[in-house]
Amino acid sequence: MRVINLSSGSDGNLTYVESEHSRILVDDGLSCKETDKRLSLLGISGNDIDAVVVTHEHVDHIKGVDVFSKKYNIPVYAHEEVWAGLWDKLERVDDKNKKIFTEKFAIKDLLIDPVEVPHDVKCFGFSLSENDKKISILTDLGHTTEKIFDHVKGSQLVYVEANHDISMLRNCEKYPLSLRMRIAGKNGHLSNDASAEIIQKLVLSGTKQIVLAHLSQENNTPELAFNYISSKLSDNGLCEGEGFRIDVALTIPTTLFKLK
Repeated sequence: MRVINLSSGSDGNLTYVESEHSRILVDDGLSCKETDKRLSLLGISGNDIDAVVVTHEHVDHIKGVDVFSKKYNIPVYAHEEVWAGLWDKLERVDDKNKKIFTEKFAIKDLLIDPVEVPHDVKCFGFSLSENDKKISILTDLGHTTEKIFDHVKGSQLVYVEANHDISMLRNCEKYPLSLRMRIAGKNGHLSNDASAEIIQKLVLSGTKQIVLAHLSQENNTPELAFNYISSKLSDNGLCEGEGFRIDVALTIPTTLFKLK
């Protein structure tokens, strides 16, 4: 099983997941041209992609979906309640390629298990597994719950949102107060502090690889997120590099992980 984040953040989100027999994208918030370019770095063509699985309707997650799907005749999967906000936004996706799910489903040998996460629109995270290999993707959520944790527990690799530093967001003059309150709210985005809390639980449950994702360009930096969260974990006796690793997803392709 292979997975790589090809873009992460408000400019566009795109993750490639590959099992022995299946190749999918989780979200596609880049243009079709840019998606093709980044897949080509892996030696992959759009013709090789079996499906696009969508978390929610925000443009940084669906910008390229309709053109990419139409160009390569690719099915697009989204939860029934997510499609309510997607239908008019993905007009170029052929009706036969609009796939609706309400529970776990499979694309060839890849099992995809959705979990609803708290956001300001209907939104889902995913656990993806092939036999005993399991990864999870949790971005765009305002807070975590025991249900969400139980859903992703047991993953060898988890992409976890670390959107903002609380102090930077509070003092961000570029954002109006209403936007800052939405981001910091229970249906907004995870702060570095909130991210550290669920990461601690994941590490204690056996997760070996964490990737910090969906960082704000205005209210966080890769260095700040990594150092702050690593320090928080260290304060509780968990040292990054000793039994677990933390990477940071960027706006450019980052680490290609191979699960054996």
